[in-house]
Amino acid sequence: MARLLRCLVFFLFVTALALPMWMSRPAQGQGGTEAPTGMDTLTNDATFVNQATHDGDRGTFEERDDVVKGLGPVYNAQSCAECHQNPVTGGISQISELRAGHNDGFGNFVPATLKINDGGGLPGITIANRSLINQRATCPGVVTDTTTHAIIYNHPNEQAQERVPGAENIRTRRMTTNLLGLGFVEAVSNTTLQNIPNGQPNGMKGQLAFVPVAEANGALRVGRFGWKDQDASLLTFSGGAYLNEMGITNRLNTSEVTTLCDDVPDNTPCTSHPSVICGEDKDEDIDVFARFMRATKAPSRDAALAATSSAQAGASLFHAIGCDICHIASLTTAPAGTLINGGAFTVPAALGNKTFHPYSDFLLHDVGTGDGIAQVNDPNTGQLDQTMKNKMRTAPLWGIRTRNELMHDGENYTRNESILRHANEANGVINNYRSLSTAQKNQLIDFLNSL
Repeated sequence: MARLLRCLVFFLFVTALALPMWMSRPAQGQGGTEAPTGMDTLTNDATFVNQATHDGDRGTFEERDDVVKGLGPVYNAQSCAECHQNPVTGGISQISELRAGHNDGFGNFVPATLKINDGGGLPGITIANRSLINQRATCPGVVTDTTTHAIIYNHPNEQAQERVPGAENIRTRRMTTNLLGLGFVEAVSNTTLQNIPNGQPNGMKGQLAFVPVAEANGALRVGRFGWKDQDASLLTFSGGAYLNEMGITNRLNTSEVTTLCDDVPDNTPCTSHPSVICGEDKDEDIDVFARFMRATKAPSRDAALAATSSAQAGASLFHAIGCDICHIASLTTAPAGTLINGGAFTVPAALGNKTFHPYSDFLLHDVGTGDGIAQVNDPNTGQLDQTMKNKMRTAPLWGIRTRNELMHDGENYTRNESILRHANEANGVINNYRSLSTAQKNQLIDFLNSL
């Protein structure tokens, strides 16, 4: 009887592993041609952005800004590439940002409030309702002209460095994300992303976030960029990052976080559009950043490792135990000529009807690793959507072989540990993973290391 019971249990386990194999999970969207891939500095289509232009755009992306250009007063990096450069410009890095806040008496997340310049008996300046805590500041500081040595920036006694107050007891790191291939992600239609939950089992259906498209006068679109799906277009993302990560105002974000130690005017017209205020970004670098990302290739795989029997067996296991319910292998972009981003961008032939392999559904899930931070507003109320505070965007796994600090906070250092950290919506899948043999787990990890 005991032997019969063991056989029955084994049969049920094998059946559980096989079940996802019977459920076909094809590319989401209509079939298209394969998107170009490569961890290189080449444009994805010279008819879209030629190589000389792409090289120039990369140079702007790599350019280090200073206080004369408008850096700060509070910031995290001096260039886009400082946070996005592994193995090439536009990739990931070991850089992280800091976010903080607290819960009110009703359990709702409230972004942090802190003071700067509050030393030496000064009353201090309050920065309120902002979960991002910048890790660097331009003052105290004195900057002189490199040729004449004349002082051009003089703030020796002000203090703009942000510090997390003890009352803001919800804190997390957020790791830099990969930007390569994001033009294809941007070109995925709302409909494609909205249809994904229909094919996911109950208890694992991803949540959509509808977020503003800054360049389209209040239009909403399904978010897909950032750990909380807080951005839907690459231009919106560029404008927000230029302000929040580098402290440089631009036409989409004209107000500084703080005016302390801010000597560069925020009302400068755009050089090429004098009727538009460009803040500190008079050359409209945010457009260059967006064009650079749109012209990058999708991350390529490690072809040698992917060709091994171990990695191929791991790919089958990845599907069999259900990892690709959320880490979807293939998506297809909208056709060329489709208007997206509230009509502000037309999908070009280089990005249209292309199938790519991000291993993500780009939706929000609660897999037990949520940081408790609400970041996206409910479009109906204008208030933070608290239902999302413990959910994170499914991490795209393309290019994961270039990363050794894993999960949104970088707190895991092995593939096995990061897999086992999944819970809640992922409980069934992770229990399947736990039931694999050591050899099978290693095969699955070989597959991940080929991405």
